[in-house]
Amino acid sequence: MKLNEINDNEGATKNRKRVGRGIGSGSGKTGGRGVKGQKSRSGVSINGFEGGQMPIYRRLPKRGFNNIFSSDFNVVSIGRIQTAIDAGKLDGKSTIDAAALKGAGVIRRIKDGVRVLADGELKAKLTLEVAGASRTAIEKVEKAGGSIKVLAAAPAAAEG
Repeated sequence: MKLNEINDNEGATKNRKRVGRGIGSGSGKTGGRGVKGQKSRSGVSINGFEGGQMPIYRRLPKRGFNNIFSSDFNVVSIGRIQTAIDAGKLDGKSTIDAAALKGAGVIRRIKDGVRVLADGELKAKLTLEVAGASRTAIEKVEKAGGSIKVLAAAPAAAEG
């Protein structure tokens, strides 16, 4: 076999429709677009247009509030951290922070920090350095003999 002999399987590719090539072709003159009007022309952008009627996105009232100052935390449970330690992805003896969790594949990306929740069981003695933790998570870590240092960057997230 030579490079110039390679071709697609039969029916794998389809020739594009060449429009506007005379009335004998069946798709000449208007090129399958019908007659006149906005849609027959190029550069049409009418998504959401309802023919002069007030569009639905303007008829419905605005709802809610988007707080631009809110923090977006990665939520990690104690059980998930313990699973990563058991699998050998995390070193339980060193300080565990957001970068260590990302390196272990526990979180995908570091947002505004990591918030630890108390879901699951903890066997290892851990030193955590996180943006926030629930009260029960702090109790569980301290009960296992570890410690949690809540970073000052997110003081509002320290409790709850």
